[in-house]
Amino acid sequence: MMVFEYAPNGTLFEHLHIKESEHLDWGMRLRIAMGMAYCLEHMHQLNPPIAHSNLTSSVISLTEDYASKISDFTFSNDIIANEMELSGKKLPDVPLALPESNVYNFGVLLFEMVTGRLPYSVDNVSLEDWASDYLRGYQPLREKVDPTLDSFEEEKLERIGEVIKSCVHPDPKQRPTMREVTGGLREITTLTPDAAIPKLSPLWWAELEILSTEAS
Repeated sequence: MMVFEYAPNGTLFEHLHIKESEHLDWGMRLRIAMGMAYCLEHMHQLNPPIAHSNLTSSVISLTEDYASKISDFTFSNDIIANEMELSGKKLPDVPLALPESNVYNFGVLLFEMVTGRLPYSVDNVSLEDWASDYLRGYQPLREKVDPTLDSFEEEKLERIGEVIKSCVHPDPKQRPTMREVTGGLREITTLTPDAAIPKLSPLWWAELEILSTEAS
C-alpha cells in the first residue's frame, strides 16, 4: 500500500476543463509542467525504471500551492514482466508502460495545458488530426493557445512547442528521454526542482523513494 500526502486542489484535468475550477495562469502551468517533468525523469532513472501506464491530466493532482503530484501508478515494466514470467506468475492484465510512451504522453499533456483542449476528443477528432497543422509546421502554436489565458510569453511558448513536437514523434526511438525533455524545459522556464516542488510539502521526494521501494 502507498500513502500520499493529500493534494487539496483536485486534478489538472479539472482545472483545464471544468469551468467551476480555479483558472490556471501561464506561470502556474509552467510550474505544474516542470514538476511533472522532474518526477518522470526521477522515475525513469531508477533501477529498474518506473514508467506510468496511464499518464493523463486526470492523474496529476495539485497541492495547496498548485504544485503537481503524479498518482495512480501501476508498476509494470519489462524487468517485472520477465521476472513474473520466469516465476510462472501471471502478469496483471494491464498494458506494459515504457519510458518512450511516457515521453509521448507528456508531450500530449503539454499540448493540453497550452491549448486547454481535450487531447483525444475534440469534436470526435483525434489529437493528431486536430493538431496536424501545427505539428506539420503550417500553423504557429500561439493560434491554438487556450483562450482563457490572459497572457503568455510567446518566445517561451514557441520553444515549448518544439519540445512537444519532439515528444510526440511517431517513432519512439526518435523521441528524447525525459532527462533531455526536463533539461530543455528547464532552460526555457528557468524553474529548478526546488521551485517546482510543493512549498508546503517536504515529503515530495520521500514519496518518490517510497514508490521506488514498492516497485523493487
